[in-house]
Amino acid sequence: MPTDDESPIILGDDELETAERLRVGCKKLLAECGKIIVGQEQVMEQLLLAVLARGHCLLVGVPGLAKTLMIRTLSDGMNLTFNRVQFTPDLMPTDITGTEILADDKTTGHRIFRFVQGPIFSNIVLADEINRTPPKTQAALLEAMQERQVTVAGNRHVLPDPFFVLATQNPIEQEGTYPLPEAQQDRFMFHIKVEYPREDEEFRIIESTTSGAKPTLQRVISATDILTMQDLVLKVPAAAFVIRYASRLTRLSRPAPAPGEKNPTPVPDFVKKYVSWGAGPRAGQSLILAAKARALLAGRTYVAIDDVKSVALPVLRHRVMVNYHAEAEGIAPDEIINRLIQLVPRDKE
Repeated sequence: MPTDDESPIILGDDELETAERLRVGCKKLLAECGKIIVGQEQVMEQLLLAVLARGHCLLVGVPGLAKTLMIRTLSDGMNLTFNRVQFTPDLMPTDITGTEILADDKTTGHRIFRFVQGPIFSNIVLADEINRTPPKTQAALLEAMQERQVTVAGNRHVLPDPFFVLATQNPIEQEGTYPLPEAQQDRFMFHIKVEYPREDEEFRIIESTTSGAKPTLQRVISATDILTMQDLVLKVPAAAFVIRYASRLTRLSRPAPAPGEKNPTPVPDFVKKYVSWGAGPRAGQSLILAAKARALLAGRTYVAIDDVKSVALPVLRHRVMVNYHAEAEGIAPDEIINRLIQLVPRDKE
């Protein structure tokens, strides 16, 4: 019988066997990444969770924390195609999506327009320092991230599957940068903070990168494995009380209830005081999808409330906009989210 945090298993025997095989493969993948990336285990796991949940990630951290190397290492271990785009102020949308050029048709001798694919046509696209390019170029990613296609000269071009945008952002030196608009931030499932390494980890980083040793990374997961795992994630059941918990967590982040809502749950005073905009419905979807991926990676075929709690910070921190009161008092979105996690009851009604 399921426990308080379980819902009935609906995966078949074959699917359970496949899920276990792929779970072992994902663990091996993280272990392989550990040969190159020292520490940052939580960051690497969150990146993998986003991939399994069909999400995109925004990595934020100061220079020199190996954000680019993390993404490259993960793509190498999954045997996926990889392209890096260095965002600069003069980058144009067609530099990302591709463009049509006039070319000679050797068969007919006529001149025709031929589409040349841009770097967006890859399984994993690293958008490096995404806040250093103008909004029109940032917006070129929107259709690709949401619809998994690009439109050039009125023609739609489908992107490869699986497809992920993993972007990096430098939180310092904001002069001359273009902060991502809220609409585009919402397209990212996770906002992952990359922190400084611990002292022992930094010692190992310096020791390993200043010697001639180069670890060999084995490719343990294929694109087909990723697609299979993504399908299994969608099939993992989430009980109604778990979905209700994610919904309450999202809704209580908003400073006011929906207009005309009858008997709304009272908004916490600290949300009214410190939050200007709360998370939207896409946040609740991301919470459940990421929680399903975490459950499957842990070898469970049900979603627990603890799964939702564990992904709440990366899912919500870029969707909860604090106001000037919070900034004046040094209160960050993470503190708001942690207080909400403590506040929302974990019932199963």
